Formats: sequence, C-alpha cells, structure tokens
Amino acid sequence: MAKFDVAVIGAGAAGMMCAATAAQRGLRVVLIDHAAKLAEKIRISGGGRCNFTNVNAGPANFLSENPHFCKSALSRYTPADFVALVKKHRIGYHEKHRGQLFCDDSAEQIIEMLKDECAAGDVHWRMPCKVESLAQADGGFVLETDSGTIEAPSVVIATGGLSIPKIGATDFGYRVAAQFGLRMVEPRPALVPLTFDAQQWAPFVEMSGIALEVDVETGSLKGRNPTGARFREDLLFTHRGLSGPAILQISSYWQPGTPITINLLPELDLAATLIEGKGTIKKQLGNVLSQWLPARLAEGLLLAHGFALDARLADMPDAQLRKLGAAINQWSLTPNGSEGYKKAEVTRGGIDTRELSQQTMMANKIPGLYFIGETVDVTGWLGGYNFQWAWASGVAAGQAV
Repeated sequence: MAKFDVAVIGAGAAGMMCAATAAQRGLRVVLIDHAAKLAEKIRISGGGRCNFTNVNAGPANFLSENPHFCKSALSRYTPADFVALVKKHRIGYHEKHRGQLFCDDSAEQIIEMLKDECAAGDVHWRMPCKVESLAQADGGFVLETDSGTIEAPSVVIATGGLSIPKIGATDFGYRVAAQFGLRMVEPRPALVPLTFDAQQWAPFVEMSGIALEVDVETGSLKGRNPTGARFREDLLFTHRGLSGPAILQISSYWQPGTPITINLLPELDLAATLIEGKGTIKKQLGNVLSQWLPARLAEGLLLAHGFALDARLADMPDAQLRKLGAAINQWSLTPNGSEGYKKAEVTRGGIDTRELSQQTMMANKIPGLYFIGETVDVTGWLGGYNFQWAWASGVAAGQAV
C-alpha cells in the first residue's frame, strides 16, 4: 500500500494546479488520471493556443445556483497571479479579444508549465491509472486502483464534467458525490451550439457558414436576480442551428422550451431607417437589406418572414416595414435543444457548492474530501473564465489540504 498526504484524482487544469500547490507546501502528493494523454482539454483549447485566463475575470462572469461561492477563491488567486506564473516560465502571450489571454505559440506550454510546477514539489504520478473504488478509513481514505492501493488523509476530486467525452470526460466526480451523499445541481451542456427543429430551420440551412456580430439575449434581465443574459458577440449559422461565441455564451443561460432573441443589426434601428428612406431609395427590399447584411442572409430572412424579394422599398406600407424591422432587430426563435456534451466546452451544474466550504473547497460533511474545477456548480463565460476558476479553486484546495 502506497501512502500519501494527498491524492488528487484528475490531472487536468484544476488537478495539476492543486497538486503543485499542495506539494510545494511540503506535502507528499500523488496525482492520478485514467487517461493516457495528459491534459487533453488544455491542449485543444483556444484553437491549440489555450485561452488560459481573462483579465476581467470576476464573480459576475460565473453562473451557479450559489453565486457568491466563487468569490473567495477568485479573490485569492487572480488572473494577475496566473499571468505572473506564465511570465515566470517565460511563456509568450497576447490579449486577443475582450480580455482573453492566449499563448503566442502553443497550449503545450501551459501543460509543460504545470508539469514543471508539479515537479518542483516532487508530485508522484499515476497515469494512466483507473480508480476502482474510494472508501473512508481511519484517518482518511483508501483508493483501490488498477495500479495498487493508495491511502491518504485527503482526497481532491478534479475529474471535471461530462463535456467532450471523446477526450475522456466521465461522471466519476458525480458518482463520488452520490456515494458520500452530497447534493447535485443537475448537469447539462454549456457553451454549446443550439439546434432547431428541422422544419423550422429549413429556410436557414443554406445560410450555413455565414457569421456576423449580433446582440443575443434570453430570459429575464429585470429585477434584483435576473435569470437571463445579453451578449454582443459573433454568431455563426450552421446546418442544424446556430453557433459562434454569441450562441455559446447564451447557451449557458438558455432554458429548454424558452426563446432566444437576436438583434441581427444591433447598431441600426431598421424599421426607422427603412421608413425614413422610402421617399429617396428606389431599390428592391433585398438589395436595401444587403447594405447591412450578407446578401444570402438578407434574402433568406425576407423569404422566411413572408416578404417578396422583388418588393420595392418605396411601395412597402410602414406597418410592413415595422414588422420587418422587428423580425431582424428582435428575431425570436426557440431552440429544440443543443449539440450536447460532444460539442459543449463545459458542463453547467455539478456538485452543489452549498455542500462545500468556499474557503477550502472541502465537503462540509466529509472531512478530507475536496471538489474543484468543473466538477462543481461554477460555470464561467466563454473566454478564459473557466480556466481561471480551475486555477483559483485548485490553489484554494491546494493551500487547504
């Protein structure tokens, strides 16, 4: 039987950060992962350059049924702290868009950095290694693995959510939570493309590949506790529905059976502009719209909303132009679902954070058992926020075990 002070299960972003932090405090740490290839989710992130944090990351950029939970960890390990680590390892980086930081070269540099940080604390590796069971024992836990028995007073679960199963995602963390009687917030795909009924989407299939900047919103934005959100980002038409940053962002807030509303021309009051131009613009309606929208999209929208392509703007009643303006500035449509975990960048939901200490990430009822990263019900926006939660929650547990 191998004995350690801490066993960290899951060698992704949060797990490696936690293991390195704990080991550099002088603890004897073992890091376990069932995959043969290390940190595949880091490797594929950001188009292979890893959007490793966002300079704007704060509690407002995260979703949770317990929204205050993330404040402690995020305040104690900030984007500036991670950037300092990146600089220490001489990794070049740049800001791309809205505070998103990427490696200049490759996501492999972040993986190597985390491996080096683990090595600095002499972390012991078990990989590939499958944990077959986890049980409480006197003074801690016993892990039965396919590489032998491990005993440790503290165990950290950093196995992530259900997103992207082809690179090894499992429900291990959720099964551990169930085993120890911890409540769950129902998991679901997040940061994911949305799909529509085939008949409803038929007029837009030929729009596949078109991208443009839009405003998109869903849910209620009013009151002290708004349930929805609004984003201005790029939208992408696909064969089955909508994708792009705007849709990935709003998908985390969208509730099944409810609509999303898209403003395809957020800088333009279309109805007012068309009505004002009736006296001077002699073009057909399709040609007029093509000033602001891709021609293919303009034609598709006109047909989908019952407007003739050859109708002249000057001949259109104001009421019809207001209808057209609403169809484009307030295009409301209801998804029938999403592309699911296979295309979701993260999992929303997970271990209910009301079961955990926000200072240490330890389960309140199970001393020595910790949950970090995507395993718990804290989900960040698109753009480096989820990595920042991985680093911050990993450090919080690594300092506490």
